[in-house]
Amino acid sequence: MLVLIGYVVVMASVFGGFAMAGGHLAALWQPLEVLMIGGAAVGAFFVGNDSKAIKATFKALPSVFKGSRYTKTLYLELMALLSEILNKVRKEGLMSIEGDVDAPEESPIFGKYPGILADHHMIEFITDYLRLMVSGNMDAFQIENLMDNEIETHHHEGEVPAHCIAKLGDGLPAFGIVAAVMGVVHTMESVGLPPAELGILIAHALVGTFLGILLAYGFVGPLAGLLEQKLSESTKMYQCVKVTLLASLNGYAPALAIEFGRKVLFSTERPSFKELEEHIKQAKSK
Repeated sequence: MLVLIGYVVVMASVFGGFAMAGGHLAALWQPLEVLMIGGAAVGAFFVGNDSKAIKATFKALPSVFKGSRYTKTLYLELMALLSEILNKVRKEGLMSIEGDVDAPEESPIFGKYPGILADHHMIEFITDYLRLMVSGNMDAFQIENLMDNEIETHHHEGEVPAHCIAKLGDGLPAFGIVAAVMGVVHTMESVGLPPAELGILIAHALVGTFLGILLAYGFVGPLAGLLEQKLSESTKMYQCVKVTLLASLNGYAPALAIEFGRKVLFSTERPSFKELEEHIKQAKSK
């Protein structure tokens, strides 16, 4: 929603200001300029990226029009889940969670937290490292190193769409210049026309530069920044799980391990100690 509001503000400011200054909006309607700029940009996008990057970009684009799913409520759910698992491990031993880890969709523990269960990648991350803990063949240092590598891989994969969109935005002003040059060429070959008609052709050519810059900095470029913000939020969730499980591996009590994870979160979504404590109590009573 914020993206659409932003687009409306951009268009209202630019085109509204132009109209208020006495400009004729009809002069800016140049479909052929849009065709040259947009077509060239899309073509360059396909040339400059492999099939995996293209698929990842198209998959990521719808997310920019949705609000963030990484809210305080989701983090409370995540930490309540981890708290229940770690408390079960402390009371009954690591082997007691083997069934939950092998089939989380059938686990009564995971079933209490549908928001987390719906995130396939997060469930896989949690269960994979719980499985390693159950095996008992790896120490905390080895698991931490493996976690860091997996989070780095996740972050690198998530950066691909943002980089693709950023490169597309960077190229739009240049394609706008290409369209403008084509318009100037057309004007020069029509030099025998009356001055009024030549002026119209020059105006049409300049619209190409205008559109390229407007699309780059008003529409496409901001999407790359938004994708990077969303990636940072998703990575933070993995870091929260990592810190919590490592604290448990190093011998800290479940309540303290959960507090380690809480401290990792961004301050805008981090629940207070009392909020987390009350939520965990409510989850246990269900």
